[in-house]
Amino acid sequence: MSFVVLDNQTQPGGAWQHGWKSLRLFSPANWSSLPGWPMPASTSGLYPSRDEVLDYFTRYEARYEVPVKRPVQVQTISRNGQFFLTHTDKGIWQSRAVVSATGNWSNPYIPEYPGSDLFTGKQLHSAFYVDAESYRNQRVAVVGGGNSGAQILAELSKVAQTFWITPSPPVFLPDDVDGRVLFERATERWLAQKEGRTVDHPVGGLGDIVMVPPVREARDRDVLVADRPFSRFTETGIEWDDGRHQEIDAVVWCTGFRPALQHLARLGVIEADGKVLVKEGHCIKEPRLWLVGYGDWTGPASATLAGVMRAARSSVAEIAQALTNKVAPQ
Repeated sequence: MSFVVLDNQTQPGGAWQHGWKSLRLFSPANWSSLPGWPMPASTSGLYPSRDEVLDYFTRYEARYEVPVKRPVQVQTISRNGQFFLTHTDKGIWQSRAVVSATGNWSNPYIPEYPGSDLFTGKQLHSAFYVDAESYRNQRVAVVGGGNSGAQILAELSKVAQTFWITPSPPVFLPDDVDGRVLFERATERWLAQKEGRTVDHPVGGLGDIVMVPPVREARDRDVLVADRPFSRFTETGIEWDDGRHQEIDAVVWCTGFRPALQHLARLGVIEADGKVLVKEGHCIKEPRLWLVGYGDWTGPASATLAGVMRAARSSVAEIAQALTNKVAPQ
């Protein structure tokens, strides 16, 4: 099949180019490989660093001569009879099928809090966090109870006074459970669902906190102590309903992302919740459109390096069948 990949970044790596400097995978390299060529083992520990992941992506793309055009910003996609027209800042591409794989990173989510416009301190989403140095000797609230919140809190707590705010008590996985184990559990649940059976696995999902070495070290320093959500901002800090007030200098929002799907607006497939109705990644309302890599709703663990392989293979097989039959699958 003739295909092209349009990437709005200037070099390989996608969102990993923008991750904070100390970011690490929470799975060993052999569980984070793309098809055909294993990711080399990390030289700096069990879990590959941000730079090691970027190097792997770059060499992988070159090795397989992936036909990537960059930087190309996709603006919108429209229909033209049996074809799609993908409108970009570098021209228009015509195709019989489209795979949307824009992920979530470019659409960070920050919840609304009363008084946020009054707060005179710094506010930053984790998507734009680089390192802890600019927060040295400050009072910093880290909001969010997932892996990014725990890892950023662990780093910041070495140079700043930190306050961890989570919507519910954070769930810490056992030290011997990492992304590999979580992916195995997700795979087993996926197989069981397809076969109409149930599985009895320990509680633990891809959103729970993996105890990578920096997080374990923070636990040993007794800084992984979370507080319940505050109610409002003040000019100098945050305040709870019971009147308790904490002065802070900055907030780092580790509150996740929403799917980056603005380019699909003209197709009329985006639902009220900001997602697209799919069946295992295949758009229900537009049978020539597939979505890969946004999260479990586009395939189990499909936003992970290990999980996206299954979603991608399934989508390509369906596209090949559709184009061979010259009829879009129903």
